[in-house]
Parts: sequence; C-alpha cells; structure tokens
Amino acid sequence: MLLRFTKMHGLGNDFMVIDLVSQHAHITPKHARQWGDRNTGVGFDQLLLVEAPTNPDVDFRYRIFNADGSEVEQCGNGARCFARFVLDKRLTAKKKIRVEVKKGVIELDVQNDGQVRVDMGPPRLSPAQVPFQAEHDQLTHVLEVDGVAYDIAALSMGNPHAVVRVDDVEAAPVQVLGPRIEHHSRFPERVNAGFLQVIDRQRGKLRVWERGAGETRACGTGACAAAVAAIAQGWMDSPLTLDLPGGRLALEWAGPGQPVLMTGPAVRVYEGQVRL
Repeated sequence: MLLRFTKMHGLGNDFMVIDLVSQHAHITPKHARQWGDRNTGVGFDQLLLVEAPTNPDVDFRYRIFNADGSEVEQCGNGARCFARFVLDKRLTAKKKIRVEVKKGVIELDVQNDGQVRVDMGPPRLSPAQVPFQAEHDQLTHVLEVDGVAYDIAALSMGNPHAVVRVDDVEAAPVQVLGPRIEHHSRFPERVNAGFLQVIDRQRGKLRVWERGAGETRACGTGACAAAVAAIAQGWMDSPLTLDLPGGRLALEWAGPGQPVLMTGPAVRVYEGQVRL
C-alpha cells in the first residue's frame, strides 16, 4: 500500500509526519529506521505519527520515533509541526489543541502569525523522574566523563535532559561529549545533552545532541530544559530567547511546578508517498 506523508521542519529539526487518523497502517521501528536514512529513505530526525486519541479529554494522540527506530516520549519542535499539520490537513479546526503524548498531555496554540506556542507542562526536577542515578534530590550534579568532571543540570521535559553550561557554544565538543553523555551509565534510559552559552539575562545560544538522532539543528525540549536550568540557577530570567543552529525559540518559565511555554515556527516542506 502507498502511505501519504508530509515532510516538515521546526528550525531545521526535520520530521516525516504521517496521518494515521484517515489512513490505517501499522508502523514499526523498522519503518522508522528505513525511512529515516538520509541516503536511502526520506531522511529525518524524527517520525511523527498522528493518531486518534485514547483519552476523551484530548484531540489527538502523538507518537514519536527517532531515526534509529527508538520511540521517545516528547519532541517540542515536532509538537509545533504536529499542530500545523492537523490544521493544514483539516483534521481539526481548533487553534488550541490538546494532545496526548507518551508521558502526559501537552497543549498547542496556533497563533495568528503562524507561530505555534506549546505548553510543555512543568519540568520534572527530581533525579528519579529523569531518570538519573544520584545520591541527592537536586537539579545540579557532577558527572564524570572520561575522567573529567562536568557540572550538569539533570531534568525531564517528558524526556530526559542533561544541560552543560559552556563559554563558547561554537567551540563546544558536542560531537565528542554529546554521545558520551547520552550513553552515560547514570542515565539508564539515555539522555539528550544540551550545551548552553549564556549571552545575557535574556539571550543564550544552544546546541543539542539528541538521544537516538545525534546533533540536530534545533531541539524544542532541549531548549525548554536549557531555559529551566538557566533560570533555576540564576543565570537568566524569564522570558528569554535561545538561538539554535536552525533559528530562535522564545521560552517562558515561572518556576517549579509551573509549565514551560515555548513559541516558534513550523514549516511544511513537501508532500510525498512511501510504499508500506
């Protein structure tokens, strides 16, 4: 059978989006690996599946597979593309959309200028919720990698993140240190590694090594995690902006127990079909 899909991106973080509401198919990790290959497939950072909800209080269910076939809990840039997709495909007429993800519910707000604001929910700041193996219930920890100690913030935005502050994000060893942190034994479910440079109280720069995808041009949950880490440690104030290789995200966080709000673009690239 032929399956329709849409290629989209949020700040260069790119996605293959499939409507499984009006189409019916069983998608497996094998398909994600096959289609995710940039030489022999469609090529993407993540595969996004739009499904009917299992919860009557939400509008859709949203599943995410990395290019390596692993299923993940959350994707911020993908959430913005999800909102744009369901409107463009007339799967809903709502501008405010509640979506069920693997570990909770997020709220999407498509604004008049085309930007999408996402209520990502409160960050989870306890190591057990990340999960991260730690002796103390706190945000910041020392992580030893190849004999070098790094100060990190470990938290969850529905998926696990480690945030490291760097002096110069362009010179940061993302390609070397990123995979070392991702596979560190203290993160039993692996982790996304963010490298944050603080410019001033309202501006920063960020690069992210994503679990199962490598370095991407933008990571929405990574930007949320970096904003939380920076505000909680007194480096930056809300609201703030973070510049990623693919572009800029606006972020707000009022403190523990409060949701992280992320605003940014979502772009449709092309329509296509794949044989299942």
